[in-house]
Amino acid sequence: MKLFNKKSSDIPRRRLTVDSQVETELSGSYRRNQTLPGFTASQSSVRVKTHHLSIKRRKVMAGLGIVLLSAAILWLLISNFTARVLIVSSDVSSSDQFDKKIYEKVIQEYLDINPTARFRFFLDQSSLSKYVVNKLPEVGTVKQQNMVFAGETSFDIKMRKPLASWLINGKQHFVDSDGMSFDRNYFEAPTVQIVDNSGASVQSGSAIVSQRFLSFVGLVISRSANSGYTVSQAILPVDKTRELDVRIKEGDYLVKLSIDRPAGEQVEDMAAAIKYFDSKQIKPEYIDVRVSGKAFYK
Repeated sequence: MKLFNKKSSDIPRRRLTVDSQVETELSGSYRRNQTLPGFTASQSSVRVKTHHLSIKRRKVMAGLGIVLLSAAILWLLISNFTARVLIVSSDVSSSDQFDKKIYEKVIQEYLDINPTARFRFFLDQSSLSKYVVNKLPEVGTVKQQNMVFAGETSFDIKMRKPLASWLINGKQHFVDSDGMSFDRNYFEAPTVQIVDNSGASVQSGSAIVSQRFLSFVGLVISRSANSGYTVSQAILPVDKTRELDVRIKEGDYLVKLSIDRPAGEQVEDMAAAIKYFDSKQIKPEYIDVRVSGKAFYK
């Protein structure tokens, strides 16, 4: 029976007590979910809060940046959008005949056809000018100007200045230095009238004659004025493409010239011939100075 009835003193001590004591001592330093030795709970809390605030600050700044960028883009679009057209013309605005609505309407039509052109940075000025000139031949160029108010853009239009008036089939046309024909004139009527007897059909907005021909007419007019004579008419004779007839106001002389000879030389021959006829009191039907150094008359 002694085998089963050992004394308590004979029973070895369990390690539970020692292990429990060691664990208790160690748990004070390395317990889970606790700070390392040397750090307090308040210090750990400050670091976490600072980290969270930094994340929030970055989010706020990113959101603010997106808002500012969106606002800038929106303002850029609004400040460059043309909802209404305003016409200015520095050369003819004072004219009583100038009606801005005619030109505002045509530009609005172009913007309706090309919606993206309502944004100033997308507008093709060359294409706009071609469209307006095709509709209104008296316009030379159209140029986009500055914003007047939000949604309102001004356009400066330059009108064609007539070099001469052109009488075709009883209807008055005007022609500028580029040889372009138009019907509406806002400037003073030109003193020179070109009478077209060639029979060629002319459509407003198309080139009536070449630049070389108009340059020749201009030189004849200016050189004649320097010699004391005024050209009142420039006539295109029937079936004569290289000839120009001019009527001189002083004495009502009709003079035939050739566009293939220098204008200055022919004006000199014309002036000499007129002086001769005036001195002799002869009134010829016409004076022909197309041949160099000679003057024929009838």
